[in-house]
Amino acid sequence: MKKRILVVSSANMDFVQSVERVPDAGETVIESRSYSYVPGGKGANSALAFARLGADTVFCAKVGRDDNARKLRKLYESEGIDIRFLSEDRETPTGLASILVEENGANRIIVYPGANEKLCEHDVEDAFTCYPDGVFVQLEIPDSAVIAAARFARENKIPLFVDAGPAREDFPLEKLFGAEIISPNETECRILTGITPDSVDNCLKACIRLATITEAKHVVLKLGHRGSFVYDGKYYNIVPSHKVPVEDTTAAGDVFTAALSYAYIQKGDILESARFATLAAAICVSRKGASTSIPTLREVKAFAKTIRGPKA
Repeated sequence: MKKRILVVSSANMDFVQSVERVPDAGETVIESRSYSYVPGGKGANSALAFARLGADTVFCAKVGRDDNARKLRKLYESEGIDIRFLSEDRETPTGLASILVEENGANRIIVYPGANEKLCEHDVEDAFTCYPDGVFVQLEIPDSAVIAAARFARENKIPLFVDAGPAREDFPLEKLFGAEIISPNETECRILTGITPDSVDNCLKACIRLATITEAKHVVLKLGHRGSFVYDGKYYNIVPSHKVPVEDTTAAGDVFTAALSYAYIQKGDILESARFATLAAAICVSRKGASTSIPTLREVKAFAKTIRGPKA
């Protein structure tokens, strides 16, 4: 039977601009590369990843009543995502993310939250009537909604998975105590702990600090091309990344943490889950866009065979 994952997070439309380089202040650049509107948002990216990997996915988010919302709903339904808890705000537009993607694949993102800011504790409480096997949250929605999801998960003894982005220094991390996994990237780690994870020693210090504050069972640092740093409260392991041609890093972190959580809820092995997530993220960065870059379970398994050999 499929595990049911409740994703409590954000839904956006992404305005993706391919550029040779980001302009300096006051500079105007004429670009010959393309731009496009692509469904995105950290929560939506993660929900799509869960669905494509095979989870029974329920998405709790807030959109506006506009064309972007209709396009997003159509996509989620076509992917088999349960959107009965995707509600509308009549006064606020659907969230928008402006994404600049440079020639080397690096991205810079500006998010206009829009209706995402209207997601509230009541919305989250309603979503828990789906009786999930796991709850997945990110910080791109109001603190009250994130904290409510954590509290309801704890009260109902449901594993909580936290993708700790976008991070703020003043976010009350202690309100997320008891999470199964918390996973920030390098920038988020520095913001949340004051420690830059640029060495093994600093990675360990940051993990210990996060684990102390949140009482999380596992801390997994996303380190980009350096792979990931996995800490289980006693020991650490480093999972290296896979070398692939990088087209676009947008959504890679969302895909990694969703794949990590998906694999973990299946078997409970954090190290194997990180290896699986690394495969999924490698496929993601080798493609352009957000929702368009998210792999299926079949694609991850096929890629794994190219890494480990046909008998793996």
